[in-house]
Amino acid sequence: MADNGVLIGFSDHPELLLLNRSNRHGLVAGATGTGKTVTLQILAQGFSDAGVPVFAADVKGDLSGISAIGAPNEKMLARAAAMNLEIKPAAAPTVFWDLFGEAGHPIRATVSEMGPLLISRMLELNDVQEGVLSVVFRAADEAGLLLLDLKDLQAALAHAAENAKDLSARYGNISPATIATIQRGLLVLEDQGGTNLFGEPALQLSDIMRTDASGKGYINLLAANKLIANPRLYATFLLWLMSELFEELPEIGDPDKPRLVFFFDEAHLLFRDAPRPLLEKVEQVVRLIRSKGVGVYFITQNPADIPDTVLGQLGNRIQHALRAYTPADQRGLRAASDSFRPNPAFDTAEAIQALGVGEALVSVLDEKGAPTVVQKTMIRPPNSRMGPALPAERAAIMGQSPVRGLYDRALDRESAFEVLKKARAAATAAEARAAEPEVEDEPERRAPAARASNRQGMGEAFAKSMLRTIGSQVGRELIRGVLGGLLGSSRPVRRRR
Repeated sequence: MADNGVLIGFSDHPELLLLNRSNRHGLVAGATGTGKTVTLQILAQGFSDAGVPVFAADVKGDLSGISAIGAPNEKMLARAAAMNLEIKPAAAPTVFWDLFGEAGHPIRATVSEMGPLLISRMLELNDVQEGVLSVVFRAADEAGLLLLDLKDLQAALAHAAENAKDLSARYGNISPATIATIQRGLLVLEDQGGTNLFGEPALQLSDIMRTDASGKGYINLLAANKLIANPRLYATFLLWLMSELFEELPEIGDPDKPRLVFFFDEAHLLFRDAPRPLLEKVEQVVRLIRSKGVGVYFITQNPADIPDTVLGQLGNRIQHALRAYTPADQRGLRAASDSFRPNPAFDTAEAIQALGVGEALVSVLDEKGAPTVVQKTMIRPPNSRMGPALPAERAAIMGQSPVRGLYDRALDRESAFEVLKKARAAATAAEARAAEPEVEDEPERRAPAARASNRQGMGEAFAKSMLRTIGSQVGRELIRGVLGGLLGSSRPVRRRR
């Protein structure tokens, strides 16, 4: 480690990746087994030693050895001696993450944060289906419905299907069949472990941008050996993380050293069959995120796996051996050799094919920001362990992690699923009440006044009854007789003859 850069190895001089040019991104390429993982390990630990946090995907599990002190063997010691280099065994401060919560702390994002474009990519939706999904997101946002996990998105889709007519009148045609297709895609995503990705607590970017007490940057390793079985989920998650960094971090220009370095292993998965809007988003993020102080390094087998619009923005390049057995391999070889600034001492294309394990062609940006002439370079041995960390070592590191307890338990607060469930239950209850047969209300047949009269005096009630018989002579005589009795008269009632 130099004061101003990360030591990659030696050509006829030390090859340094300058810290103040590290946010100009980079590429590590080469066939399987040529040493890309060790190169990634050296770069990551070098940045950590310089106080720069790192985020990297550990696809095979080998990179986890960066968390353990190295034990150099005779071959490594001899290699270091040939470079006049002393190996200083050391471990890098490490935080383990795992989408499935098995080999690291759970790492999550909310559905709203991921957005319709990336979820459409994850579900392999076509343009029409992506448009409908965007409408669902828009409608949920306007209704104040939180989309946090997959069951929220499923509930929002079901709600959209039930109200397709109203939504179509406002946003354009929404076919229930299209919504059903999206719902089936979500079921497949669930089966592939997508449920673990979405929810709360969502990852806070500040938690992957930490330094330890000694000032070293934490290396955040995402366990991806299981995740890589679903390439789209893997690539989409890492693209989301880059997008979040781009959107949330403030502009700082070109700093003395990066704020964060992001390594994207198996980068070809990001671009395979990607629709044009997604490629444009990746290009935008890579082009502009450097001004946020973030360096992005793609690791892949062949530079031809990276679109030219992105490849042209990768200023620091380390090329391990390539084999050109097929026409496609030969095209990739030409693309790799043509991307370097030529060295008159050798033919670049031939040199790439002749490289041994642990050797690479290196061209980095100099102080003026120009690429250096490509050099054949011996990659230096790492200070940390080559090989995976043991499960017990991983568990011990997680027990002392700075994020221990922050993400280990999932939260499930009230969101779209719960709100729509309550609304549906209330609507069902209202429909049930409306469907009940209408029963005449007893108080309506007997007015309150009539009920009150039952509690009045017997004289008043009887008097009202008698008034209805006034129309007849007999009735009048009866009234006089009765009234006389009520008034206490002792005169006998005369009868007419």
